[in-house]
Amino acid sequence: MEIHPSVWTKLVAAILGVQDMHAFAYYDHVVAASIVFIICLLIALRTKTKLNMVPGHFQQVIEVVMEGILGMLHENMGARGRRYVPIVGTLAFFIFIGNLLGLIPTFSSSTSNFNTTVACAVIVFLFYNFEGIREHGFGYVKHFMGPIWWIAPLMVVIEIISHLARPFSLSVRLFFNISGEHIVAGIIYGMIPWLVPIPLMALGLFAAVLQTFIFVILTTLYLTSAIEHEH
Repeated sequence: MEIHPSVWTKLVAAILGVQDMHAFAYYDHVVAASIVFIICLLIALRTKTKLNMVPGHFQQVIEVVMEGILGMLHENMGARGRRYVPIVGTLAFFIFIGNLLGLIPTFSSSTSNFNTTVACAVIVFLFYNFEGIREHGFGYVKHFMGPIWWIAPLMVVIEIISHLARPFSLSVRLFFNISGEHIVAGIIYGMIPWLVPIPLMALGLFAAVLQTFIFVILTTLYLTSAIEHEH
């Protein structure tokens, strides 16, 4: 399948003096993810250095999003949830902005590439297991053994398969939903470039929000199950 580079990939290639544009097109997701990272960094710097007692529209939006993330974490983890605001908030902004930029014609979404979604899912997988080990030490293995000792060997196998399936399901769900929506929107936009794609863009915005929420809530649930103490 032929890969069509986005506008920013062509711009980066021109700056770097790349001659083989076809080969460089395979790095489109790297360029897209870098753009999203820069935007997230600018948002973080803006909110850190210019917080006002009377917030403007931009600050209000950021505060609403962060309060929602903090509320979700607090509801699932209690007071300990505040500790995980940076990782969950970063994932939320990175995924949402990545989803959103793909709605702009001729631009691409970093989350419509499987490499990006796998990277996000692997980060979640490694982080929640690290937190589980940090919280419980060697006792973390009890989470894999089930409530009855004599079925522990079977439960260990089932739990390992279940945990390994988590990054796969996270990455595949995000990838197929975002890439599928962009492919459909791109086809219709190419056929009917005016008016008709507008409802599809609204649907794409809804999908961007929904898929971000699903990824973030699943991350929160995985973290909660990893750090909770069995009774």
